[in-house]
Amino acid sequence: MAADITVPTLGESVTTATIARWMKKVGDNVAADEPLVELETDKVTVEVNASEAGVLSEIIAPEGAEVEIGALLGRIGGAGSATAVAAAAPPAAKAATVASPGVHAQQSAPGPVARPGVAPLPAAAKMMEEKNLSAADIGTGSAKDGRISKGDVLAFVNKPTPAAVPAAAKAPRATEAREERVKMTRLRKTIASRLKEAQNTAAMLTTFNEVDMSAIMGLRSEYKEAFEKKHKGVRLGFNGFFVKAVCAALAEFPAVNAEIDGDDIIYKNFVHMGIAVGGANGLVVPVIRDADQLSIAQIEAAIAGFAKAAKEGTLKLEQLSGGTFSITNGGVYGSLMSTPILNPPQSAILGMHKIQDRPVAIAGKVEIRPMMYLAVSYDHRIIDGREAVSFLVRVKESLEDPRRLLLAI
Repeated sequence: MAADITVPTLGESVTTATIARWMKKVGDNVAADEPLVELETDKVTVEVNASEAGVLSEIIAPEGAEVEIGALLGRIGGAGSATAVAAAAPPAAKAATVASPGVHAQQSAPGPVARPGVAPLPAAAKMMEEKNLSAADIGTGSAKDGRISKGDVLAFVNKPTPAAVPAAAKAPRATEAREERVKMTRLRKTIASRLKEAQNTAAMLTTFNEVDMSAIMGLRSEYKEAFEKKHKGVRLGFNGFFVKAVCAALAEFPAVNAEIDGDDIIYKNFVHMGIAVGGANGLVVPVIRDADQLSIAQIEAAIAGFAKAAKEGTLKLEQLSGGTFSITNGGVYGSLMSTPILNPPQSAILGMHKIQDRPVAIAGKVEIRPMMYLAVSYDHRIIDGREAVSFLVRVKESLEDPRRLLLAI
């Protein structure tokens, strides 16, 4: 009896995925729990495993197809059930969309055909209302049955003016033969859309300060071996101190940890700290839950686990959602100063940078100290300049005198 291969539930707010690649072809033997197909979502890559052993008898959704939760991807038959179905769909079918379970991917004309009375997706409807747009303005959507998606609204808002179109339709560049055109991954498109959304919707400003890292570097140098031994291999880095300093400052300035929802401000009585880490498919921001309740050792262990999972591409969807504040460290790549961009719906983000020896005035004397520039980008709609600056000063004070963290002052 054939076993269906379907799209599993992919996590909160994730409703579709793209077939990144099939790891098996029709006629291949498969073992129970063996990875069969790789799905690319807006956030991470997910593998779908075989529910039982057998032979991959049919591939229904080809690579490149967009599929919904529960959609039928293929079938596994018994040992002698391999069919003559081609392992790969014709090139023309690569962009097909699998609409629902049991529906085969078919070649279709460019763009879905909208049905009369089909409403826009909820997020799209909200944005259309905010921007005073109607369905007639946007036309046929790119979602199932021609429904208008949030991406369609953003594309309409950001499309070039008629005067810019002729300028874009110029002759091919002389260098095109030496160029390579690669389709953006689903993750990269989502990152681009969210960052552009942050710029379009938030009143974003950045404030800067600098921190003398002498105290933390001295503390770390003195206790790192004992710390690692005590906590069974967990290394004492800088991130634990920064997370603790930020959590303490957020308790004092709750607006920096809040978010806007329509006409409401949602204040959080907890800190879910997003930590930006470089992964195999780009920058991702896994979340440390209730970071304000954790020790430095627990924070360092969590970050080390995130970094490893990001490199291996094994982060789970639930690890990437729900953050209330984020920290990003451009210093690991050598950045001396930058303006981090917000991670919606969060209202602020802290940027760490490279530690560099610089001459500073200390008690009337010039000394060389290990200094780091700090940057906080924030949404001015909810956070006043005074709050943002005071928040960053409090972070600076905690880092320059870590005893403040111990004494909660």
